[in-house]
Amino acid sequence: MLTRQYGYLWSKAGPPAEPQTEVLEQLGGCLIEQVFTLAQISDLRSAVDSVFDAYPADVRQVDRAAAENAQFRYEMLNRNAVCQKAVSHPRILSVIEPLLGEDCHIIANTAWRNPPKPMDASQPWHVDAGPHIPLPKGTRWPESLPHPVFAIGCHILIEDCSLEDGPTGFVPKSHLSGRPPPGRQRFDLELTFDGQKPRALTGSAGDVLLFVSDVWHRRLPSGSGDRGRYFLQVHYGRRDLQQRLKVTDDAHQLSHEALRRATSEREKSLMGLHAPGFYDG
Repeated sequence: MLTRQYGYLWSKAGPPAEPQTEVLEQLGGCLIEQVFTLAQISDLRSAVDSVFDAYPADVRQVDRAAAENAQFRYEMLNRNAVCQKAVSHPRILSVIEPLLGEDCHIIANTAWRNPPKPMDASQPWHVDAGPHIPLPKGTRWPESLPHPVFAIGCHILIEDCSLEDGPTGFVPKSHLSGRPPPGRQRFDLELTFDGQKPRALTGSAGDVLLFVSDVWHRRLPSGSGDRGRYFLQVHYGRRDLQQRLKVTDDAHQLSHEALRRATSEREKSLMGLHAPGFYDG
């Protein structure tokens, strides 16, 4: 557990205020039930729907099909006040701040509106960026040492999400591996780490799902009764992680002169102009 004092992060003794904090730290994922009332979720649905209606799809991956791009809208806290209030909910912050610091901030905020797609194999196992502390193969993180958390993914459920709907699944404790999921098991539903089998993060509208960015996770296959998924996604990161609400082409700290002088791809990335990827893509 962490706290920010005198400008520095310090280890904080004692149990956190919320039990989900320890679960998130130790297993890499957790559920917070009934964070939002049904009335609040109704308002949030209307707010997100209004953004989908008012803004065209953000094309951040040119090789992604138009139908897939249409399922997302980015930088939601910029586009609607209700969304901005939702991602600042004190119950969410009370769980994540002991792991990221009281000055953590939002690095991405994307609405997902996935249409029904029964019996879809969906995503491969992956981690969001990182791993933030890479470890050589065969190396184990010491059990006596809490593993640092650098970023946390959050799904505010606008609709119920059951096993039939292809929920997000994660492999408990895999954030301790210091490695991405094995490439040969990208779609293996039996993937394990340290004897831990995948768990599904299912929930009801108003619940909040949290997962550490370094944990192995994916959207699980949907069933024949898939109703689609609808949630507001937020990524919270330590103060030192760059915000990625916008792509770096649109939000950077470079002068016009520096932009003109950067001609090669490496010069551009060195100056902070990166291709969209995790969080911003």
